[in-house]
Order: sequence, then C-alpha cells, then structure tokens
Amino acid sequence: MGGFFGVASQQDCVFDLFFGIDYHSHLGTRRGGMAVYGEAGFNRAIHNIENAPFRTKFDKDVNEMKGWFGIGCISDYEPQPLIVRSHHGTYAITTVGRINNNRELVQQLFDRGHSHFMEQSGGEINATELVASLINQKEHLVEGIQYALEVVDGSLSLLLMNSTGLYAARDKYGRTPVVIGKKEDAFCVSFEDFAYRNLGYADYKELGPGEVVVVTDKNCITMAKPGEALKICTFLWVYYGYPASSYEGMNVEQMRYRCGMKMAKRDDVAPDIVAGVPDSGVPHAIGYANASGVPFSRPFIKYTPTWPRSFMPTIQSKRDLIAKMKLLAVEDLIKGKSMILVDDSIVRGTQLRETAEFLYQSGAKEVHVRPACPPILYGCKYLNFSRSTSDMDLITRRVIARLEQGNVTEEVLKEYADPESEKYEKMVEEIRKEQKFTTLRFNRLDDMLEATGLDKCKLCTYCWNGEE
Repeated sequence: MGGFFGVASQQDCVFDLFFGIDYHSHLGTRRGGMAVYGEAGFNRAIHNIENAPFRTKFDKDVNEMKGWFGIGCISDYEPQPLIVRSHHGTYAITTVGRINNNRELVQQLFDRGHSHFMEQSGGEINATELVASLINQKEHLVEGIQYALEVVDGSLSLLLMNSTGLYAARDKYGRTPVVIGKKEDAFCVSFEDFAYRNLGYADYKELGPGEVVVVTDKNCITMAKPGEALKICTFLWVYYGYPASSYEGMNVEQMRYRCGMKMAKRDDVAPDIVAGVPDSGVPHAIGYANASGVPFSRPFIKYTPTWPRSFMPTIQSKRDLIAKMKLLAVEDLIKGKSMILVDDSIVRGTQLRETAEFLYQSGAKEVHVRPACPPILYGCKYLNFSRSTSDMDLITRRVIARLEQGNVTEEVLKEYADPESEKYEKMVEEIRKEQKFTTLRFNRLDDMLEATGLDKCKLCTYCWNGEE
C-alpha cells in the first residue's frame, strides 16, 4: 500500500509537508520520501523506514530543505518521489496503486523508441518511473496524466510537482482517495483527510474518479472533470484506514462500529465478553458489544512502543512471529471466559489461529471468532495490499481446493461466496476446524456494504466475490 501528501504554500511548506507525510505512516513501513521546490530548485530525500519511523529518518532533511511546493510519500514498494526531466520540463512525481500490465506497457514504450528503465534490486521496474514515462508520451502534461490513468490496468492515483505547482489525479475508478485541504496561505493534497486538519487546513474538496486538478498556493483548478463510475476499495474501511479517516463521507471508525452491530444482530452465541484483535478489530468489537449488550473487554494488549507492524518483514514467518510476540495477555480477564473474538478479516489464517491458541493457553474456555468481512476468495488485483503472488496463499482457497479435490472453477467459487449455500457452510466449518475455533461466523457481504452507507455499485468487492 502507500499514501502521499503535498503542499503548495506562499510560505515555506516543509513543516506541513513533513507532518502531513508522517500522518500516512499507517499505510506503509518500507520507504519514505520528500521532494520540494523553491529558490534552490528541486531537492529530494528518500530513506528506508523499516527499522525507524519516518520522523526519525527525515529529521535532518527537514532542517535542510526549503521550498514553496512539496510532495512526499510513505511506500511499501518502490523508492519515490522521483525527479524526472522531460519535454514537460523537470517535475517530481509519486504514485499510489498497482500496475498489472507493466510488462505490456514497458514493451509498448520500447517499441516507440523509449531507451531504458532503471532496474531495481529485485529485477522489477520502478512503477512510478513507468508512470512518468507514460505521461511523457503526450504533448501536454494533463493529457499525459489522463493517458497514464487510462492505460494502467489495476489502479493509479498520483501527485506531481513542477515549478508552477502541484498536479493531483485520482484513479479512474476512484479505488483510492485523493482530497484537497485549504488554509489562508496554502492548499494541500492528501490520501488521508485527517492528515491536514491538525496543520490548520480545512476540507476543500474530494476528487472524483479520474479527476485531475492543478493546485497552487492560491487555488485548486479542475483540469479534467471526474467520471461517474466509482469503485472505491471497501477494505479501506475494514482494515487499512486509520480511525480518523473518512472516505466518501463515511468515517472509518463509525463504519467499523456499524459492521460490529450488524454481526451481533445475526449471532446467537451467549459469551461472557467481546474482544477485538488490535488495532482494527477493536472498533468492530465495540460495535458488536454495543449491539449485543455483552461487555467489551481487552483480554490482550498489543505492545506498541517498539514492535513494528506485523506485515513489515518480507519473510512471512517473521511477520507471524512478530504478530505473536507483540500480544500480551491479561490473564485475569481470560481465565474461564467464553469470548467473542472479532478481527477485521482472515487472510492466510496463521495469525488468528495463533491468537486463538494464545487465548486458550491463557485459560479461555471458548473462543468464538467473528471476522468483520466475508471470506476473502480472491487476491486483490487493484491495490498492493500484500506481497502474495498466488490466491492459494488464502486459507479459503486452500480449503476450497481440498473440498473440490483441485477442481476449482469460477462457477464453484461463486457458490462458495454465497452465504446461503451448502458449500459456503462447509468451507466455514473446515476453516473453523483447521483454526481450532469454538465457532466461526463471517460478516455477510450485504451487511458490510450497508455499513459503509454507500450504494453498493460504488464499492469494489472483488476480493470477496470476484466482481469488478
């Protein structure tokens, strides 16, 4: 995943830029970057943030950088922002998204005479460099941005800075958010709307799907009008979004409460307590507790002062180990208790199984697991949520392959996605037994979508039902 932030100001923008980027640290753990433009021209810094937070790594740069315009990012993938020189002049660019057809696009560019790309250590081409090359295929900058949005298969939102200001563009289907903030002497562009409020900015506008704007210290002008087709990622509310975030007018924390309430209304288990897996499982559990009347409790705590996020290491076994080590039991709240355990989702199944084992070992009598979203049947092909390369990394697909003896078709998967079907019930029971939960019930897709308050046609549900 990743997020970006940009500022166009009448004064030096570096303070706002620094903290605006830092407020996106929940979206990535590998790299951070800043680029500014001022009297001295362009200046840029990129650092690895795997073992230290963004603020620590960029503290020295902030004291040395100066500029009226600035952009920056938190990224789990390619180093960025990049500084590019082309017939459009020199500009800095950062992107959020996923490019599935990068090989085809690269070959097309080679066929048109593009000379080379810089290859990264893993042999891949920097996706942001590829986007810049696509933009440079067109005579005019806005036309180039629109071209890049159109030809990328997957998703693409971007932020570009040149000597005249910032250009911001939201993915053509709005799969990721882009919002504008305003204060007296500056405008800002952000992935997360909460990132600018403590810096004195007020909400100005949210870009629509495919909208392209030019932002200066004085105004924000739409250069390409938004389209009507919206398919924002529903998982932003369920998992990735920070509690203070809002997308399309719906706050993340509020949506999670509503999800939990809907799960409670369909449940018939009578536990002693309701608990949530930190962090995103907690508000879902609060919603469940509020609706059910069962007391909310925190029988285990995540030790946050030093442990990084569990998905940070590239090796899965290390991620699992960190996820296990940073949970601390409050055994007096666990012993002899029957509990509802709410998490945002079950993906591979490893972490939640170990959490349940951890609770049993600490004296829990029953652990009833309630994921806040439906079974994930498809790996996301629109956003870089993880480094999984196969749908078989998903516990659902492994169980389905076993039940179907390897004969898994799209028609079969549709049956498993239907919560009223016999195949769905068998899949859930197999997962329950494999994970050793007392009971297991997933949130229903219709309930989860209703919790967002948006029309379901505006929400991407691909990872749950394969529908684009």
